[in-house]
Amino acid sequence: MRVTQSMLSNNMIRNLSNSYGKMSKLQEQIQSGSKINRPSDDPVTAVKGMGYRRDLAKVEQYNRNMITANSWLDTTDESLNQVGEQLKRVRELVIQAANDTNTPEDRDKMKMEIDQIRQQLQDVANTKVADSYIFSGTNTSQPLYPEATPPVTVNEESVEIEIFDGIRLPVNTPGKTLFKDIDDMMGKISGLLGDPTKSGAEIGDALGGVANQSTGDDITAIHNKVLAAQADVGARQNRVEMMEDRLSLREVSVTKQLSENEDVDYSKAITELVTNESIHQAALSVGAKIIQQTLVDFIR
Repeated sequence: MRVTQSMLSNNMIRNLSNSYGKMSKLQEQIQSGSKINRPSDDPVTAVKGMGYRRDLAKVEQYNRNMITANSWLDTTDESLNQVGEQLKRVRELVIQAANDTNTPEDRDKMKMEIDQIRQQLQDVANTKVADSYIFSGTNTSQPLYPEATPPVTVNEESVEIEIFDGIRLPVNTPGKTLFKDIDDMMGKISGLLGDPTKSGAEIGDALGGVANQSTGDDITAIHNKVLAAQADVGARQNRVEMMEDRLSLREVSVTKQLSENEDVDYSKAITELVTNESIHQAALSVGAKIIQQTLVDFIR
C-alpha cells in the first residue's frame, strides 16, 4: 500500500487530537479532584458512586429522624418527671390530711392545692413538641384535655420513626390510659378531702403501698405506672444513642468507600500528565519533520 503525504498528515492530526484528549482528561481530574467528571468517563465507577451517595443521603435523613426522636423522647421524659414530682407533693398532702386533727378549713386548703395540681397534671398531659401532642397516640393534633375534658378521638397507638434500614422506633408514650388513671385518682382524693364525713384513715387509704393495701388506683400504684413509663422512655433513649453511634460508623464507612471509588490519586495523575505532555511534544517534533516542504519552500 502506498503511504501518501495526506495519510501521514491525517494520522498525525488524529494522534495529536488523542493526546490533547488524554491531557485534557488528566487536567480535569486534577482540577476537580475526581477520577470521573461525567458518567461516560467510567460508567461502572459512576454507578457505584451513585449508590454510595444514595447511602449517604439515607444516613443524613436518619440523622434528621434521630433529632426528631430525641426531641420527642426528651420532652416525654421531662413531662413524666414533672408528673412524678407532682405525685410526691400529692402524697405529702394526703399524709398530712390522714389526720383527724385537721380542721375543715385545713382540708379545704389541701383540697384547693390538690385541685390545682390536678389541673397542672392535665396541662402536662397536653405537652406538645412543635405542633404535635406527644401523649395523644397517633392523633397528634388532638390534646388529651381540651378545656379539661378528655376527648374521644385520641388513641393508644405509637408514633414510629424510621431510624435505620427497616428499623422503626416508637417515639411517643401514649398517655390516654395513664393520664386518665392519674386524673381519676386526683378526683377521688379531691372528693375525699371535700367530704366532711370521711375520716383521716379513709383519706390515708389513698396512699396505697405497704401500709395500705393497693387497689390499683392509689398514689403508690399510679406512681409506679409513671416510673414504668419513664423506664421505657429511658430504654428507648439508650437505643437511639446506640443507633446514632451506628449511623456515625456507617457514614464514615460509606464516605471512605466513595473516596476510594472516585477521588483522584494526585501523584499518579500529575505523573501521567507530565508523561503525556512529553509524548505530545515529541509527536509534534516528529510530525514537523514528516510533513513535506511546500512548493514555496523550493522557490526560495
